[in-house]
Amino acid sequence: MGTQTVAAVSLSAPGPTLAIDANSRWSLLERARAGRITWLGPLLVVTARSILLILAQVFTALLVWTRSRTWSFEVAGKWWTVYGTLVDLGCLVLMKIFIRGEGLRLRDLISPLPRLRRRDLLEGFVYFLLVFPFFLLAAPLSSRLLYGSSQGPIHPGILMERSLPLWAVIYSLSVWWMIWSPTEEMTYQGYALPRFEVLCGRRWLALLAVGFWWALQHSFIPLILDWKYVLWRFLAFVPGVLLFMLMYLRTRRLPPLILAHWPMDISAVLLTVKF
Repeated sequence: MGTQTVAAVSLSAPGPTLAIDANSRWSLLERARAGRITWLGPLLVVTARSILLILAQVFTALLVWTRSRTWSFEVAGKWWTVYGTLVDLGCLVLMKIFIRGEGLRLRDLISPLPRLRRRDLLEGFVYFLLVFPFFLLAAPLSSRLLYGSSQGPIHPGILMERSLPLWAVIYSLSVWWMIWSPTEEMTYQGYALPRFEVLCGRRWLALLAVGFWWALQHSFIPLILDWKYVLWRFLAFVPGVLLFMLMYLRTRRLPPLILAHWPMDISAVLLTVKF
């Protein structure tokens, strides 16, 4: 059976066969030509996390107000490793709605192979070693550009030195990152990036579009109403997310990238929570 025949079977047959090339460029082109992939899905999904993060912070501020009768949108942001799961659930529901029209399941966005390979563990470790320094170096460079110092604003109690109840700390160090990393990778890489690549017809345009929204998302974790802070966070994450996307386009497999992402998110909790 030739390659084209296998691909045609994978597009028409339900179940695991479909996952063989669900996110390959050829398969995506075929579904786009058939009208099963349009601009609406990728545009909504790529912007969803930023919008949902703001809404979740507003919702948290309202909950705090009902208990203490004090309103503080920014202070509510210290709970981002708790309300972030609401953002994940919203993104998963949104992606499920759109990929249903493509005949896919959410797990088809992760990998054409159903199981985690031993090689994924090694690749995940290598990816972490390659990408993490970009985030570590970009933050002080962005800070020096905007603030004239390598130390950016820490906003004690909100961005750094967050004081959370014990249950929230346990949740942040256990449940939050387990869901956050895979959902973030699925949103921007498993779903948005390959579809933008096909719809734009230019890989560099897809990288710019998805990279912009992926980096901007981090300006809202949490959102502090200061344009310089927002720009600082945005610039600090641009190099890392671009490198992540280039790695994905090379393999079209998310498991190693999710494995590389997990220790970064765990460290984000350890570095920002006040113990």
